[in-house]
Amino acid sequence: MHPSLGLLYVLSEWAVRLVMLVYVPQRRSPAAARTWLLFIFLLPWPGLFLYAVIGRIKLPPWRLARQRKVSGMIREWQGTHPVRADAASAHGSIPALVHALGDFRALPGNTIELLPDYDASIARLARDIDDARESVHLLYYIFADDARGGQVLAALLRARARGVECRVLIDAAGSRQFALAALLKRLQAAGIPAHEALPAGLFRRGAARFDLRNHRKVAVIDTRVGFTGSQNLVNPGFVPGYPNEELVARVTGPVVLQLQAVFLQDWYFETGELPANPDAIEMPAATGSSLAQLLPSGPGYERENAQELLVHLFHRAERRIVITTPYFVPDDPFLQALRTAVRRGVEVRLVVANPVDKWVMGLAQRSYFDELLSAGVRIHLYRPHFLHAKHVSIDDDLAIVGSVNMDIRSFALNAEVALLVYDPAVVTAMRAVQERYFAGAIELTREAWARRPLWLRVAQNTARLADSLL
Repeated sequence: MHPSLGLLYVLSEWAVRLVMLVYVPQRRSPAAARTWLLFIFLLPWPGLFLYAVIGRIKLPPWRLARQRKVSGMIREWQGTHPVRADAASAHGSIPALVHALGDFRALPGNTIELLPDYDASIARLARDIDDARESVHLLYYIFADDARGGQVLAALLRARARGVECRVLIDAAGSRQFALAALLKRLQAAGIPAHEALPAGLFRRGAARFDLRNHRKVAVIDTRVGFTGSQNLVNPGFVPGYPNEELVARVTGPVVLQLQAVFLQDWYFETGELPANPDAIEMPAATGSSLAQLLPSGPGYERENAQELLVHLFHRAERRIVITTPYFVPDDPFLQALRTAVRRGVEVRLVVANPVDKWVMGLAQRSYFDELLSAGVRIHLYRPHFLHAKHVSIDDDLAIVGSVNMDIRSFALNAEVALLVYDPAVVTAMRAVQERYFAGAIELTREAWARRPLWLRVAQNTARLADSLL
């Protein structure tokens, strides 16, 4: 290489470093910015290229405009359907914060049933679809035409044959390995409008960044029955060696309308179609006594809704926090909230899958165990199955179940949904599930964890840095 070209290349590298030193911290959290800058300073041009591809967590402007439009419509519609405020006021600032973050108010009069059995929850969904008379709306990260997904598909086709209006949204990346194109064609041939959520591709109109995914799991039947949780429509062992264990909430009552709104919002994002007359949509009748509220989150929102809520809840907890998640890669405020909770005398338990189906994620997750154990957090490694469930219980009166993993990807990159239930009876039911997890898990001790080899520590800390790039 000519000396002048070599000098020019060196100067270009320093130009990249200096420009990104100013640019990156403006658009990333401090921890992520530090990791990106380290990478860019070591490898300026590869780092710049990678940052251009996945560095900015942002949807296209037209999607953000649709998000703002739908948020305004939801708030306006709720203004025309007043509900009692006294039930929500008993829970302090939480319902108001959820409303501010995700647009939905806390609604009384719901019945929440927790379904921890994989096959039983699939069968229950299929039966409810068979009872549909007006509409079936499905939004899933994975929908496969296999034994379990096929049960739901068959019920969906039967519903359409009866004249039921059906709509289906399936994440473009989550289901690609399950012949997504063929499934969409089959649905469309049966007269069921079906679309990819967040289609990816360099030359596709409306394409999203490939790692910004719609990770939600939502089913709504007749705006009467709703399902949400961690379960996809696929066989539990779709990843060989990692049969999934899940938790699903079956919902009836007014909060079903919020699940319907989330589906219609995502449908609008992909198709540009909205209900002909949103004001004509009626609030479902009360079916029980549970106060419930939905929190959607994702890159379309200005804030990391789920992360902000959980940090707030951890700081407010008085007695007990139990977190169940397959992936645990938190940020600094999340960790600090857990440490502070333990110092205040709150019992904090974390249940995670062991092993994890994604090896880099597994290494990154374990890099946090030292500081958690040192802080007094009890860590349970669940062994019988791959624990894919995502839920949290706070004290005696708040249960959260949905699609949100406790990691950076779920907080910042994925469209997610969480159902908050302010009901001691539902918390008791969730605790029964959690106690079964404890019984099937190995509790990690600080002494045993300290004995892991040095090479494993290095691998875990390196994976932790890599995960911060997301």
